[in-house]
Amino acid sequence: MTSDGRNETPTERADRNWTDVLQELRVLQTGTQILTGFLLAIAFQPAFAALSENQRLFYLILVVLSALSAIVALSPVALHRALFARREKQTVVAFGHAALVTVLATIAALLVGVVAFVFDVVVGETASWVVGIAASIVVIVLWIIVPWRQRRKVIG
Repeated sequence: MTSDGRNETPTERADRNWTDVLQELRVLQTGTQILTGFLLAIAFQPAFAALSENQRLFYLILVVLSALSAIVALSPVALHRALFARREKQTVVAFGHAALVTVLATIAALLVGVVAFVFDVVVGETASWVVGIAASIVVIVLWIIVPWRQRRKVIG
């Protein structure tokens, strides 16, 4: 029996954890693909030519963040393919966990950036900063503080 009360072997635990990692990757990948599509479509709109140099730079940073998040999110799958049938599932799960944490950070920056970018283009720079800061606070609270507090309750 494992420390969490489950009656499973290390291999069974690694298989279960890998399934969890894959499910989380699927959720992240869908959102990332939608944001990437949105960002790529912007460049082909007539109004894109009216963006300032700073807005274009901001846009390109968002495109890079979007591509980076997709690349990192897919990296556990690439590692799994490379180590397939080599009894290294625990290595894949550990790498997948690290990749997911990295992707969450990248997507947090991407989400905040996309919202700030849209507000910058539609309303103006001041609104962009206000909404960007507000979105950052929400991400910090819901993605860092709440999970950290819940983890402390569980650990005791």
